[in-house]
Amino acid sequence: MAAENPMESLQEEATCPVCLEYFTEPVTLECGHNFCRACISQCWEGSDTGASCPQCRETVQQRNLRPNRQLANVLEIAKRLSLQAAKGTGGDGVCGEHQEALKLFCEEDQTPICVICRESWAHRVHTVVPIQEAAQEYKERIQAHLKTLREESEKLLGFKVTGGKRSQEYLKQTETERQKILSEFQQLRKFLEEQERLLLAQLEKLDEEIVKIQNENITKLSEEISCLSELISDMEGKCQKPACEFLQDVRSTLSRCEKGKFQQPKEISPELEERVSNFSQKTFVVSETLRKFKDTLKTQIEESLEAHRQVNVTLDPDTAHPNLVLSEDRKSVRWGDMRQRLPNNPERFDTWPCVLGCEGFTSGRHCWEVEVGDGGCWAMGVARESVRRKGEISCTPEGGIWAVQWEDQFRALTSPVTPLPLSRVPSRIRVCLDCDRGQVTFIDAGDEAPIFTFPPGSVPRGRIRPWFWVAWGSQLRLCP
Repeated sequence: MAAENPMESLQEEATCPVCLEYFTEPVTLECGHNFCRACISQCWEGSDTGASCPQCRETVQQRNLRPNRQLANVLEIAKRLSLQAAKGTGGDGVCGEHQEALKLFCEEDQTPICVICRESWAHRVHTVVPIQEAAQEYKERIQAHLKTLREESEKLLGFKVTGGKRSQEYLKQTETERQKILSEFQQLRKFLEEQERLLLAQLEKLDEEIVKIQNENITKLSEEISCLSELISDMEGKCQKPACEFLQDVRSTLSRCEKGKFQQPKEISPELEERVSNFSQKTFVVSETLRKFKDTLKTQIEESLEAHRQVNVTLDPDTAHPNLVLSEDRKSVRWGDMRQRLPNNPERFDTWPCVLGCEGFTSGRHCWEVEVGDGGCWAMGVARESVRRKGEISCTPEGGIWAVQWEDQFRALTSPVTPLPLSRVPSRIRVCLDCDRGQVTFIDAGDEAPIFTFPPGSVPRGRIRPWFWVAWGSQLRLCP
């Protein structure tokens, strides 16, 4: 019985009587009926004798199948019309297999289906509801979840605001402590400089008094030596004379000898010796005070570093600039004069001679040590995972890098750079990363003396990796 709807009639004419779906490669038999090529081939499979039409049972000789191109064209038109009809009626889509409007929703498979899919074996035993009802039901359920999610979002936002305020308070406290430390050390330096000037002035006065006594003694001794030399010369000449001449005025001669006895030089007074001794005691007190202060500072540094976990850092060859040469164990990097042929992958630095460590840290406290070669130019520190790799980069906190550098002088790569007043470059540097506090500290691993600290909150949250910059004959090696 023909359908009253012309669109449904067209769809029926475009449907294979075997699979009840749109024709696929339609073919025509000698009797004039049309089938999908695959469907009619399946019907005739295993038949060695004459085949018959599945619809009219008429015998078909030699299985003569002719492609029906006109029907294929009509089929495409029917599909487009069905699609337009579905869109025109406000449907939610069209079935890709049957080109029917998706009016139903399969609960088991959780997918929209058309009315033809509903009758197929794939969905016949499944629970199916109208698509609008299903959409309404799931919207209500999602709205309920949205309410809970919004409440959680507001709660987390409150935590974020509260945490931000606390962080700012902590940062203010640390800044206050920083200014206090700077002020106290400035006063300490001023006091030490004043004491240095005072002690040196007093020592200079002592030097002048000692030199004066020494010069007076030398002058007196020179005069005594001259008189004695003259008397000795006269006595020797007197002894060479004949007895009668020698005995003349012999008593006067003896008197001159007795008067010419040597006089002891002036000695340093006990008061002056006491003053010199007091200066030795003052120097000892200053040395002991500085030693105790250094020991206290060292103890504080060691206590602050106890919680840092020593990590075994290796270099990532996929990030190394083509001019950098890595050792086989990936623990050492040096500048090479020849640019290597390496793939220009997104992770690789292509302009600045940098390389990252393989390890990345998001929480906790970690430290590693680096041996520094003689001469050259180098830098070391940490960088964000997302640090720029291509083209010119900014080796500053604004560019995602926190590091110290040696290039004619030692300095911290802040913005602007901070010169570090070190008398020598350490041979081994310890890098300490505190992810939770967002802080990086550099320590002279030889004597545990602090070099520089990026204050708490400087390093943002996220994955942080060791970072190295090597150029112009330099070499860095990670300690095991």
